[in-house]
Amino acid sequence: MSIWWSLHLRREAASVPLARRLLLGTMETAGVDPDVSYDLSLALSEACANAVEHGGESGLPDSSAAYRVTAYLDGEKCRIEVTDSGPGFPPVRPRPTPIEAENGRGLCLIRELADHVQIGNTPGRGAVVSFDKILKWRKDAPLMAV
Repeated sequence: MSIWWSLHLRREAASVPLARRLLLGTMETAGVDPDVSYDLSLALSEACANAVEHGGESGLPDSSAAYRVTAYLDGEKCRIEVTDSGPGFPPVRPRPTPIEAENGRGLCLIRELADHVQIGNTPGRGAVVSFDKILKWRKDAPLMAV
């Protein structure tokens, strides 16, 4: 069983919980284990928050700018991609973000919550954060992969 969806969202804070709720609803309906669903929804929230904050042209806030979220539940894996139109990631972060910092921990959290993470820049088109996780299913999962 495969399920996929894609959203084109405005770079506004209100778009983050919208994407998260859609992902949670999809996984609940499919019968994905709630712990896996929570991990993926938290990682998605972090990626979306980064796109909202940093994903506009030249990194300037612009509520008319948009970003895209795509989710694939395919067999035993879920893959999520968040693409924005910002300047992309800096080549190297000079020092690690302290754990008590309010900003700068999103990518670290995504790496901890997902099984595989890819972060890339597309010249002139922004950044792409994609991550996947092996799914666990509830015993009563209606769409469980066979």
